[in-house]
Amino acid sequence: MALLPDIPQATLYRHLATLVKAGLIEVVEERKIRGAVERVYALPAHGATLDAAALASATPQDHARYFTAFVSSLLSEFSRYLARGRIDFAADGVGYQQLVLHLTDAELVKFAADLNQVIGPLLGNEPGKGRVPRLLATILLPADQPTASDTTQETPEREEDPSTREGSG
Repeated sequence: MALLPDIPQATLYRHLATLVKAGLIEVVEERKIRGAVERVYALPAHGATLDAAALASATPQDHARYFTAFVSSLLSEFSRYLARGRIDFAADGVGYQQLVLHLTDAELVKFAADLNQVIGPLLGNEPGKGRVPRLLATILLPADQPTASDTTQETPEREEDPSTREGSG
């Protein structure tokens, strides 16, 4: 509350309840303190997911907030990984890269279906001996097409020195 002094307590609690109900945050701990219940909230371990209707009705500003939260959670997970006593990218299977795929709409649909076919069965894996939880995050969005001015190197016209022209002199 000290960090948000301008927000009435009732408003804050109402917003927290809405976020919990929507599955965007969850209560991870509760403690009784002098008759009141103190709750600790966190993002769900599986991440927050929005249904198709919520995504369709979201404004560009909503999407910017959702994406910022998504990227922030990735940064947080990566920071936790880097803070470990021992990190070994190859042994731990850690990697990150950015690729541009040139796909028709039909190829995109097939790619998504193929990816879901590979990942789907793995989602049912329960924690067990030898299983290490691994975070897979995907972002798929259209890449901007380069414009003609981005791909054409324009060289400034040089003024010709009159003394080098043929016939001058």
